[in-house]
Amino acid sequence: MRLFAALVPPDEALDEVSRAIAPHVGQVPGLRWPDRATWHITLAFFGEVPERALPELELRLARAVRRYSVLDLAFDGFGAFSSARRARVLWVGVTGDSMTRLADSVKAGARRAGAAHADGKRFHPHLTLARAKTETDLRPLIESLSGFSGSPWRAEHVRLVRSHNGPQVRYESLAEWALAPSEQG
Repeated sequence: MRLFAALVPPDEALDEVSRAIAPHVGQVPGLRWPDRATWHITLAFFGEVPERALPELELRLARAVRRYSVLDLAFDGFGAFSSARRARVLWVGVTGDSMTRLADSVKAGARRAGAAHADGKRFHPHLTLARAKTETDLRPLIESLSGFSGSPWRAEHVRLVRSHNGPQVRYESLAEWALAPSEQG
């Protein structure tokens, strides 16, 4: 099974991003815009995980998630990987509470559960909006989207998601865990 752990932003936050990009969807040749139903913020990508590892993975991810409080976040600024001039991915950034420790903890739990292919890349919080098969200059698009800053929102759950590849990528939520309530004071 091809798995990853993710945060799924609330509809209101995704609506703001949708409105910001709407005039640009379909306007850049070669840029594919996945269905909004697939939008998520990847905390950790695990790759192919044997089904026998799933119970241990769920147990370890549940433990990891419980140790962290809900996150106060916002979408802010657009960018591209590997660069705006030589892009294959267009994204919107995520600011607010640091997700790095949560992402690291989720990755560590996955490795201990046998998800040996847990992604070793440095965590960069973002929501992928579009992809290109070849490097594309997205500087004009990113410049036209500058100044976007979304409303604050709360991430309260982490999901374990299975990716079904094919002509149309489909995601299936296998489990979900609540982050701890934030401490008031």
